[in-house]
Amino acid sequence: MKFVKMEGIGNDYVYIDCTKEEIKNPHELAKKVSDRHFGIGSDGLILICNSDRADFKMKMFNSDGSEAEMCGNGIRCVGKFIYDNNLSKKEELSIETLAGIKKLKLNIQDNKVSTVTVDMGEPILKAQEIPIKNETKFKSNEGIEYNKVNLNIKDVEFEFTCVSMGNPHAVTYIENTDNFDLEKYGKIAEIDEHFPKKVNAEFIQIIDKNNIKMRVWERGSGETLACGTGACASAVASYLNGLIDRNVNVHLLGGILNIKWNKEDNHIYMTGPATTVFTGDYIEN
Repeated sequence: MKFVKMEGIGNDYVYIDCTKEEIKNPHELAKKVSDRHFGIGSDGLILICNSDRADFKMKMFNSDGSEAEMCGNGIRCVGKFIYDNNLSKKEELSIETLAGIKKLKLNIQDNKVSTVTVDMGEPILKAQEIPIKNETKFKSNEGIEYNKVNLNIKDVEFEFTCVSMGNPHAVTYIENTDNFDLEKYGKIAEIDEHFPKKVNAEFIQIIDKNNIKMRVWERGSGETLACGTGACASAVASYLNGLIDRNVNVHLLGGILNIKWNKEDNHIYMTGPATTVFTGDYIEN
């Protein structure tokens, strides 16, 4: 089985072209290929499939085998995979995901994709659609309604602003991301009863109005070097809380994403790199 290992600012996945072949048990395959000692090594598995609703369909599985709705870094690599492997030479693509159809604009250099801008759609702020329970309602300076939950984890009280980008996120603020014990707090936040479908937890340090630092504990994967939907959710939450402007650079462990919350159409636009690491043949034992 041929595969391509790709990464978007360090968020790495194994990609397989399923437009001509079918993977019978992707949940188990995801666990096997993701193992960094006995497999290929990745944050999960992404399948590129045919779609009757869009140009292509993206199916994403975390390293624990669970299926996820969307991955912002992953979908940029999907666009690069499609173009660089001649599945399509369109520079604007529509990709079907469990979080809806996403539109990509491919930025081409030397006949290969260097960066991708993804229209991530509108942020979801209603509690039942995120979903969250036992929330407290707030209003931004512009009158936008949003929700927070308070969690007491170990020895710290956290206030999380909750946003969905097709998958659930909880965003909180700390003084310094560099020396923060993410595993201690992130793994408990992920499975807290406030989050019926678990949650991706983002811990944010504000640098200035146009720059924030982020570390993320991803649902089903643990800490990763980057999370595209998490960067979008963090930008939305930080703007709602009056901490940043609508255009912000999100500094992650793996690199920088530019996130713009466009006031005119209420859509989030994410721009960042997509990189091919290596290709190979995977033989199951």
